[in-house]
Amino acid sequence: MIQPPSDMLAELSEWNNGKGIDLKSWVGCSGNFRLAVGYSTIFWPQFVLFEDYILFDGFSVESLRGFEHQQKGNRRAVEAVMNHLHIADIQYYGCEDITEERIVFIGRILKQIYEAKLKWQFPDRPCEVSFYEPDDRRKLMEFEITFWQREQKYQHNGSHEG
Repeated sequence: MIQPPSDMLAELSEWNNGKGIDLKSWVGCSGNFRLAVGYSTIFWPQFVLFEDYILFDGFSVESLRGFEHQQKGNRRAVEAVMNHLHIADIQYYGCEDITEERIVFIGRILKQIYEAKLKWQFPDRPCEVSFYEPDDRRKLMEFEITFWQREQKYQHNGSHEG
């Protein structure tokens, strides 16, 4: 069973007349399908192969070209910047229940999910997934996840797979 962040334990223990509740049951009592649908795009994202890059579906070709120019052909750096996600951006700006512990919990889970999905979807293109945790843990916007292909020895084929 996944252990929730410790800063949620008090709230979870108040449920069920003080008997407590686990995360899965809590979601069943507190969640909604609109959020579940939205979060599915983060927790099981669509990746595409485009000109030998692996990117989040819906990327901007204009942004890709700008980062190619900025990174002077360093494909690993281009993928890393195109594929980064600040964990704090998952919620709306000013979200009141954001904490370092919750961001770390989500970031570490996303790292596992992205590693599994990329390996499953692109078995011949090993990827590195990184979850950055800043030294100053009060800087919640700096926690981010990203990924890139470990080796860039593929020939350009112009494909756009999903």
